[in-house]
Amino acid sequence: MSQPTYDRLVAQLDKLGLWRAKDTLPDALRGADKDTLGYATFLDRLLEEEIAAREERRIKNSLKLSGLPFHKSIDTFDFAFQPSLDRAQVLDLASLTFFARKENVLLLGPPGVGKTHLAVALAISACQNGYSMYFTTLDGMIRALAAADRAGKLDAKLRTYTTKSQLLVLDEVGYLPLSRAEANYLFQVISSRYERSSIILTSNKSVSEWPDVFGDHAIATAILDRLLHHSHVLSIKGHSYRLRERTLAAALAPQTPALGPS
Repeated sequence: MSQPTYDRLVAQLDKLGLWRAKDTLPDALRGADKDTLGYATFLDRLLEEEIAAREERRIKNSLKLSGLPFHKSIDTFDFAFQPSLDRAQVLDLASLTFFARKENVLLLGPPGVGKTHLAVALAISACQNGYSMYFTTLDGMIRALAAADRAGKLDAKLRTYTTKSQLLVLDEVGYLPLSRAEANYLFQVISSRYERSSIILTSNKSVSEWPDVFGDHAIATAILDRLLHHSHVLSIKGHSYRLRERTLAAALAPQTPALGPS
């Protein structure tokens, strides 16, 4: 390839925004000469590099905007510490079959048993497979909706939790009681997503305790009816990871020898 042709090709790739293809062009040309690639194969490899780079950027940006508190995968979850949890069921959920069917996932259990870890891992799996997702605590969502309501912008803010993401992760449901008005915000979100898009929800309360948390039994019943209609409920009954880590840290800490009488 002549230098003017090469320079023109680089400029065209840059103008089209195909920056990975532009950066890998020299290596791609050398590989094409070495392997005597045809034009179609050469172009396929060049575009494959570009698509991979764009997907990498998409995932990175999506995770940055998702609101996730940390990034953890299913692989790092300690199933041996939570024997009550069905590993096969969790791995099936990670395949996102529930997502394709617009089903919900409810992760229930006391604090520290890994509910948020699993919720985050499933959300990251969805992101890696090309889906949009958003993470929020229930308290954070309620505060945001209440502020928007006071400003006369409730409908616009509701869309953050109803239509702007294909998956909503709602963490820490039940930690704080809700007033009737606050429970109504939650109902609007659940109702809007019902049979349209999935929700992953974590709670330290059993489903039977929710009416007492939501401040209105009628609204609680309506929320549960929509959440549970198409759902997978995982109850984790194990011990707290955080307490285990504190116990281990205390056991490994150097002991100060007791001083005897002087």
